[in-house]
Amino acid sequence: MQKPPLSPQRAAQRVSKRARGWWRLASRAGAGRRGTQRPHGRDPQAATGLFDLDVNCCAAGHADRIAFLIDGAAYYRAFMQAAREARRSILIVGWDFDSRTALDVDAQSRPSTFLGEFLNELARARRTLHIRVLEWDYPVIFGVDRELSPLYGLNWKPHRRVHFRFDDTHPLAGSHHQKIVVIDDRVAFVGGLDLTSKRWDTQAHRPNDPGRTFDGKPYPPMHDVMACVDGEAAAVLAETVRARWRAATHERLHPVVSSHDPWPDGIAPDMTDVHFGLACTAPPINGSPGVHHVERLYLDMIARARRAIYIENQYFTSQKIADALAARLAEPDGPEIVLVTRLLSHGWLEEVTMQLLRSRHVDALRKADVHERFYACYPHVNGLAQGTCIDMHSKLMVVDDEWLRVGSANLSNRSMGVDTECDIVIQADGESRVREGIRHFRNRLLAEHLGSDPASVQRAIDAAIDASGSMRATIEQLGSADRTLAPLEFNPPSDAAISAASLADMEKPVSLETLADQLTPELDSALEESVRFPWGKLLIGVAIVGLLTAAWRFSPLAHVFTPEGVIAWFESFAANWWAPLVIVAAYTPASVVMFPRPIITLAAVVSFGAWEGFAFAMTGVVLASAIGYYAGRAFGRQAVRRLAGPRLNRLTQVLQRRGVIAITAVRLVPIAPFIVESMVAGAIHMKLWQLSVGTFLGMLPGTLMATVLGDVIESALHDPSRINWWFVGGVAALLATATYIVQRWLRKVAIEPQHDQLHPLQQDKAQQLRSEGRA
Repeated sequence: MQKPPLSPQRAAQRVSKRARGWWRLASRAGAGRRGTQRPHGRDPQAATGLFDLDVNCCAAGHADRIAFLIDGAAYYRAFMQAAREARRSILIVGWDFDSRTALDVDAQSRPSTFLGEFLNELARARRTLHIRVLEWDYPVIFGVDRELSPLYGLNWKPHRRVHFRFDDTHPLAGSHHQKIVVIDDRVAFVGGLDLTSKRWDTQAHRPNDPGRTFDGKPYPPMHDVMACVDGEAAAVLAETVRARWRAATHERLHPVVSSHDPWPDGIAPDMTDVHFGLACTAPPINGSPGVHHVERLYLDMIARARRAIYIENQYFTSQKIADALAARLAEPDGPEIVLVTRLLSHGWLEEVTMQLLRSRHVDALRKADVHERFYACYPHVNGLAQGTCIDMHSKLMVVDDEWLRVGSANLSNRSMGVDTECDIVIQADGESRVREGIRHFRNRLLAEHLGSDPASVQRAIDAAIDASGSMRATIEQLGSADRTLAPLEFNPPSDAAISAASLADMEKPVSLETLADQLTPELDSALEESVRFPWGKLLIGVAIVGLLTAAWRFSPLAHVFTPEGVIAWFESFAANWWAPLVIVAAYTPASVVMFPRPIITLAAVVSFGAWEGFAFAMTGVVLASAIGYYAGRAFGRQAVRRLAGPRLNRLTQVLQRRGVIAITAVRLVPIAPFIVESMVAGAIHMKLWQLSVGTFLGMLPGTLMATVLGDVIESALHDPSRINWWFVGGVAALLATATYIVQRWLRKVAIEPQHDQLHPLQQDKAQQLRSEGRA
C-alpha cells in the first residue's frame, strides 16, 4: 500500500528531530532501516541500501514525488509554475544568476518573461512573499559574461522583498556551484541548471532556434537536467539553503509551514514514494574538515554496478573516478560504461586544461577496455555552425536501473574537494516500479540524443536494449546522420601538457591558498600588519620633521616663510565667516583621497586656537564618517565588501560583533582607510550613533595629539619659550598606551574562531570533532 504524502509540518518535525546539525538527517530510508524491504514488486537479486550517512551522503530520506526536467525550457516552465504558487518563501542559490534571463518564448518563438521582472511581479502580487537569491561571489575573471550586480543600482532593481546577496564563504580559488531552488519548503529543484543566461533550450536542440538568443545574439544548444522533488527531500534542501544563507549573511531564516501545495501544474512525477540520498561537497575552510560525500558516493555507485553505467557530464577530469571506471572495465564480467560529454571546450583556457585532462582519462579507459564495454561519445546535431556543439552541461549517472543521480557536481577534481556541490540520488531498493522509472529516464535521454520521439520509440529503445544487452548497440542502431551520439575522437596529449593542465583542476583548496599566500601575502597579513605599532611610519615622520627643520634653519626658506608671515596668513584666513565651514567640510574629501587629516587639524588649531580648532576638527571627522556611512548604506553590504576587497572580511566580522568598541578600536588603529571603514559600517546597517560615538572616541587621541602639536607650532611661531614639553610628552605617552591596548585587543579578536563563517556541513563536522577530542 502506498504511503500517504507527508505533510509539511510532519516533514519539518522529522527533519528537526532526526538532525544532528542541519545535515545529519535520518529517515525512513536511513541507516536505521537499511535492512527493511518492501515485499511487493521487489527484485530478490537487487543490491542492498547504498546510503551511508556522514560517509557518502549528508542526508537520506523519502520523497513523495520526483520529476526529472530535461533541458532548460522544461525547467524554467516548471519553475515559473511553482513560483507563482509560492505563498511565503522562494529560496535560490546558484553559481550564477542573471535577471535578464528569458524564462519562456512568445508566439513568435522570441525570448520572453524575463527573470528579474518575473520575481519583482511575484513580490508585488503577494505581500507575504519573500524571495532570497544567494549567488556565488565570483572573481573578476568569471565576470565577463555575467550581469553587473544589481547591488550597484544598475540594470535590474530588485523589489524590496527580493533580497539579493553574494556568498564568499569559500576558500581562495573555490566556488559555490550548487544549484537549488526551494518553494515554501514544500517543493525544491536541484541539478545542473542555474537561473542565468544561455541555459534555455528545448530537447530538439534545433540549430537555429530563434528562442535560443541572449541580448540579441544566438548561442549554441544547451543540454542539462534538474530534479523536482517534494516531501522530506524538499525539506532537507530547504535546510541546506537556509544554512548557506546564514553562513553568508549571518541572518537566520525560519522554516516555512504551509498547507498549500506549490507542485507545478502539468508536471507529472516520474516516480512517487521513493528513497533518496543527498550528497554534498564542502571544501576545508578556516581550519574545519571538508565534506566529500559526492566523490565517495560516485565511487560506491561505480563499485556496485553490475550491468550498466550511463554517465552524462560536462567534464571528465577526476583521477579517482577514472581509476574506478578503469578497474571495472578490467573485470571480465564488469558493467558496460557509456560516457556522454561535450565535444568542444569553452574557450582556449578550457581547451588546454580540462579538455586535455579529459583526453588523458578517456585514452586510458580505452586502453583498459579489453572486453570492449566502454563508449565515450558526444551528442551530435547536424547543421550547427562551425566551431559549435551541443553544450553537454548535465551532471548525472544511472547505474543498473537501481540508482539515478542528478546534481551540480562535475566529474572533476574541483567538484570532489574544492567547490560546494549538491547531488540527489534515487535508490530503487529493488522495487520494480522505481526501477522502471529509472530505466525510463535513461531511455528518455537516449531518445533525445538519438533524435527520436520518446512517446513513439520508447518501446523500440527498451526492446533494443533488452535484446542486445548493450547501450552502445542501441546507439548505433537508432542514431542517424542528423542526430546521434558520435564517438569522441582526439589526439592523445603529451605528458608535459598534462602536467601543466593539472594545475587548473586541483583536488584540494589548500595548495591554492598556499600559492595565493605566496603571491599575495598581504591578503592574509593585512590584519596582522594593521595591529602592529607603526614604528616605520613614526621614524619616517621624525625624519621628515627633521629634514623640514634643517631646511628651515639652513636654507632660504627661513626668509620666505617667516613666523610673522605665517601667523598673518592664518589670522587672515580665520577672519572669514566661511573659514570654519571650509575646515569642517575639508575632512570628507580628505578621507576619500586619503589626504592626511592631521594637517587639516594643525591648520585649524593654528588658525582658530586650540579649543575652537579641536571642536572644528572633531565635527569634521564625525561628519565625514556619517557621509561615508550613508554611502555604504546606499551601495549595500555586498557591493561595499566586493569594492573594498577581501582584506575587509575581518573588519566586517569585528564591527558586527563589537559595535562601538570595534569602531573605537579601528579608528585608533585602522584596519582599512577611514572612508572604507565608514562605508562598511553603513553597509552592515550598524546604528549611526554607534559609528558616531565610536568615531569620536577613536579619533579623540589622535586629534588631541594633532591639536597639541598645532598649539606647539602656534606657540613656537609667537614665542618658543611658551612650549610645555612635559605636557606634550604626556599626551604622546597616553596615545602610545592607548594604541598598545587596542593592538592587543585586535590580536585577540583576530584569532577567535569564526564558527559562523564555516560551511554548514563543516560546522556540524567541527562540532563532532570537538566532542570527540580531535579538534
